[in-house]
Amino acid sequence: MPAKDPLLGTLKVCILSLQPDGGTLTDSSPQLSSCCQLLELIFRKGLQQPVLGLVRRDYWHCVEQLLQHDTCGRLSTISLAVEQTSTCRKLLTPQGRGRFFLRLALNRKILGSVVQHMLHTPKVLEWYNPAISIFRNEEFVEPFLSLLLVLSEMGFKLNIENCSFLDESWLLPVCEVYEAVPCRELGMVLRYLGGRVFVLDLIEGSQAQVDRCVQPGDVIDEINGVSLRNASNGQAGVVLGRLKGRPLSLRFLRWKGEDGAVYRPLVKHLQALQQENPSLQLHPKGVPRQQGCEGQQQGQSQCLKEGRIVYIVQFLGKSNIGTYGGKEVLQQGIPLVLEKNLPSKTVLFDLKETHLTCTEKSNKQELFQHHYPEISCVGRYSRPDYTIFAFCVADCPETPESTGFCCVVLQAGSARECEDIVNRIVTGFKHTEWFV
Repeated sequence: MPAKDPLLGTLKVCILSLQPDGGTLTDSSPQLSSCCQLLELIFRKGLQQPVLGLVRRDYWHCVEQLLQHDTCGRLSTISLAVEQTSTCRKLLTPQGRGRFFLRLALNRKILGSVVQHMLHTPKVLEWYNPAISIFRNEEFVEPFLSLLLVLSEMGFKLNIENCSFLDESWLLPVCEVYEAVPCRELGMVLRYLGGRVFVLDLIEGSQAQVDRCVQPGDVIDEINGVSLRNASNGQAGVVLGRLKGRPLSLRFLRWKGEDGAVYRPLVKHLQALQQENPSLQLHPKGVPRQQGCEGQQQGQSQCLKEGRIVYIVQFLGKSNIGTYGGKEVLQQGIPLVLEKNLPSKTVLFDLKETHLTCTEKSNKQELFQHHYPEISCVGRYSRPDYTIFAFCVADCPETPESTGFCCVVLQAGSARECEDIVNRIVTGFKHTEWFV
C-alpha cells in the first residue's frame, strides 16, 4: 500500500464536503475554516526554525521569499497578493498575514501556483525538513497539487476586509457596514482595549441609538476606510473629527455571532467592559459570570474558562497502536493503556474552536495539544460504566520516527459527560479514518 499523509487524507474529505452545488463559497460555508486550517497545517509541517534567528519563522516568510528570488518577473499575480497582504494595516503578526494570504489566494485561484513556485525555489525548500515535510516528499506533493487544483475550480467569495482577528483566530466575527448621514455626533461612548475600539455605551436619543446600528460591546473596525486596528487612545475621535459634516461609513465587528453566542476572541475584553458598564448584557449565551477553573468544589467535573465549558477529567495515559488509526483500534488501544496501570492525573480538558488541549490541573502544565484534523477517530470504551473515552492521533510523540498513531485515553466523571465530550470532538472535526 503506498504511503499517505494523514493531513492530505483529511484535506481530501474536507474538500469533498466543501464543494458547493453550483454556488459560491463564502465565509458562512460549512467546513471552510477546517479547510483553511488544514492548509495552514500543511504549509507549517516540517518548517524548521533558524538556529540563531530572533524571529520565529512561519509560512508567510516562505511566501515573501518567493518574490526575493523571482528574477524573471513571473510572479505578477502572486506579487500583487503579497503586496496587498503586506500593506494591510489590520494584520500585526506573520500568522495573521499568512492566513490573510491563504484566503486571498483562494479568492484569486492562485494557491496552486504559489506551491509550484515554492517547489522551484531552493531557498524556500531548504527551510523544510525533508523527513516530514509534504513539500519535500515526492509521493505527497502530487496529491497535494491535485487537491489544490480542485480548490482552484471552486468559486470562493470570501470577505477579505473582515481580517482584523486573523492574528488570533480562524474564526471570524460577523462584519457589517453602517452608512450614516452627516450629523453633529453619533452618540457612542468608546473604550480602547487591546488595540481595538469598543463601543462601551450609547447616549440616550443619539443617532446611533435611534438607528440601532451598533450595540455596546461591538468593535469599530474602520471609519471611511481608515483602519482602527491597533488604535491608540482617542484615534477614533480624531478620525471622526476630520470627517465632521461628511457622510460616514463605519465597519462594525459584532460581539455576537450568527448563533447568538459571544464571539470567543472578544470574551476577555467584554468582561472588562462589563465592569465599567454593568448594563452590558451578555448572558446567558455570552460571557459567563464566573470565569476560571480555580476554586472549584471537590468532585465538580466542569468549570468555565473564557466562555467555554472545560471538563475536569482523568488522564490515564497513551500508547502507540501502529499504522492504522481507524475507530476499530480503540477497543484494542484502550486496554493497552489500562494494562500499564499508570497513576492517573487530574486534568483540564479544553475543547476549543480549532483544537483541544489537556492541562494538568495542579500545576497548569500542558500535557498535549492536538488540532482536530490530526485526530483520526474518537469513541467510548465498551464497558459497563461508559466513562472512559479515547482518541487516536497521528505521529505519536513517544515515537517521533514513526508515522503511526497513538491512542490517548481519559476518563470522564459520568457517562453523560463522556458522551458530551466525544460528541464535541466529533463536531470539531467529523470523524475520518486515516491510513498511512
